[in-house]
Amino acid sequence: MQIKTRERSDSKLAWTLLLPSIFLLLLLVAYPMVSNVQISFFDQPVNARLSATLVGLENYKDILTDVEFFKSLGITILYTVLAVGGSTAVGLAVALFFNRPFKFRKTARSLIILSYVTPSISLVFAWKYMFNNGYGIVNFLGGDVLHLFDKAPLWFDNPVSSFILVVLFAIWRYFPYAFISFLAILQTVDNTLYEAAEIDGASLWDKFKIVTLPAIMPVLLTVVTLRSIWLFYMFTDVYLLTNKVNILGIYLYQTAFAFNDLGKASSISVILFMILFIAIMIARKRVNLNGNG
Repeated sequence: MQIKTRERSDSKLAWTLLLPSIFLLLLLVAYPMVSNVQISFFDQPVNARLSATLVGLENYKDILTDVEFFKSLGITILYTVLAVGGSTAVGLAVALFFNRPFKFRKTARSLIILSYVTPSISLVFAWKYMFNNGYGIVNFLGGDVLHLFDKAPLWFDNPVSSFILVVLFAIWRYFPYAFISFLAILQTVDNTLYEAAEIDGASLWDKFKIVTLPAIMPVLLTVVTLRSIWLFYMFTDVYLLTNKVNILGIYLYQTAFAFNDLGKASSISVILFMILFIAIMIARKRVNLNGNG
């Protein structure tokens, strides 16, 4: 009886402590999501004093028949795949290199994460300065020093070069997240496993495939999943760098605030959520089927 009373008391205390967090989640996450889905079925005016008009699935129909939406979707998928793959690969390679003692290792680690903790506007300004056609260091080295081109290219005014640069920017800026995650898990791997594999005649690739990859697989899945979510909804970096790469974040922003069509913008966000949710569920299922999740 005393044990049951204590358990009931602990349960009440737990709920009391959790209620503020639950309230905040409902207020800041659940309510905006439900409200967004609701708005997607209306022709919602920007002026809050005007009443909204119920249009049903008309917003979804307009989006799914808009060629520009599918162009933006294709660009966004390609951007996400390249940026996530590149930042994950670079982060893993740097983590493998740093997973050993050497002089000034702590200082080097601190320098590596600078691009991740620095505000976006500062990094974007630096990149636009480097690729400026008049006084940028890239055009100076490529044209005046190495003579790779006669006329300085307008890097951020060309759709192809702009896309390449925003992908490189994403890889450079976000690989420290993968680096920190992989380095943390690599330091937990028992060195005797590598020694045993080396005694058996395993090459560097064999040791990576047999020992390292299974150990980092849970972290690898988490890094790829989270980074895919963040980059699929990317807006700030690309918007500040160029107006030539129309990813979905920019397409949504223009729909909502340039054309003042909040209902259609809400339907875009719902569609994006469904696409991303399905893709992540399929990826996790495949990993689990392979026995690596």
